Amino acid sequence: MKDNDIYIAAAKRAPIGKLNGAFASLSAAEIGSQVIKGMLAEHEFDHELIDEVIIGQVLTGGAGQNPARQSAVWAGLPSRIPAMTVNMVCGAGQKSIHLAAQAIKAGDADLVLAGGQDSMTQAPHVLHARAPKKLGDQVMKDSMITDGLWDKFYNIHMGETVEPIASRYDISREMQDEFALNSQLKTKRAMESCLFEQEIVPIKVKTNKSDAIVSHDEQPRPQSSLKKLSEMPPAFVGQGTITAGNASGINDGAASVLVGRGSALASAGLKPMVRIVSYASAALDPIDMGLGPVLASKQALAKAGWTIDQLDVVELNEAFAAQSIAVMRDLSLNPEKVNPNGGAIALGHPLAASGCRIVVSLIHQMIRANAKRGLASMCIGGGQGVSICLELVD
Repeated sequence: MKDNDIYIAAAKRAPIGKLNGAFASLSAAEIGSQVIKGMLAEHEFDHELIDEVIIGQVLTGGAGQNPARQSAVWAGLPSRIPAMTVNMVCGAGQKSIHLAAQAIKAGDADLVLAGGQDSMTQAPHVLHARAPKKLGDQVMKDSMITDGLWDKFYNIHMGETVEPIASRYDISREMQDEFALNSQLKTKRAMESCLFEQEIVPIKVKTNKSDAIVSHDEQPRPQSSLKKLSEMPPAFVGQGTITAGNASGINDGAASVLVGRGSALASAGLKPMVRIVSYASAALDPIDMGLGPVLASKQALAKAGWTIDQLDVVELNEAFAAQSIAVMRDLSLNPEKVNPNGGAIALGHPLAASGCRIVVSLIHQMIRANAKRGLASMCIGGGQGVSICLELVD
């Protein structure tokens, strides 16, 4: 471990909950605080050494001031540690890691807690009622869709931006369904082998009768089949190819990592898991939102001095099967190296939480498989992408 290199020393996530599922009564910050607390409980060090908390969250309407600060305080962190909430749509959870690394590079911090969290269940329906309307109806908007899933520039749902990609890349409905089924089957095998246990912090949920402990992802559909997937109707366009079965779900979750300078980790008695080699954010026409990982990954790989062939494992967020296939094709990714334990189509996609979740999953898979080089990447609504290159520490 080199003094001035930047590492990740801890990485955990919550199980991913379904819409109106196990976490329905919890805010994003309540889920996030438990992940932070559980992650730090596995490492004995002085929490006063943490310089800052940076957490991504997309759906902040009605969530209260600065949800990142809520998570930090409720996790029991010292009140003197500042916290910042970041919104880069679903990329926010990974952008928080980029920002943590940048703060350390700039000399403004040595140890930063970063992460992502969102509750799509608790996103409110909103009504603009400050200016009185004397006559006619007023329409409430679903802030989960408006703020998380709707393209402001083309005035269409995220899924509608992916239909043109499927057409342009000649990605058929059958190809998408096969990709989705493969994701489900990989996740099924991973869960049967208890592969997610090391990365998950069980979450306590209070009920009227007693406290329930949620320790497994709710979204996976282990009984999926091509027949069932083929029977699902198009979700966004009448004759479209994208369905609820070959797209990611609507979910609740959180994930966190501890980012630090090598010298700071050594002083705190913390062992690094991976080194942050490079990272990048990229942007393109919002209609091509699903291709954001292509540009971001090329930039991150160039900064790292790596080639695609040198990657041992890749976590690519499966927002939609069609855009995932297109990204893999454009980057010439080996499918055997991508999402070995399934992705968001099976696990779920709780927006900002996913940006950090794919990093957490990547780290634990790298350790399990002794994979030296890894890449985590995702598309972002509005036409952007983020990627990060990680190197396993021996």
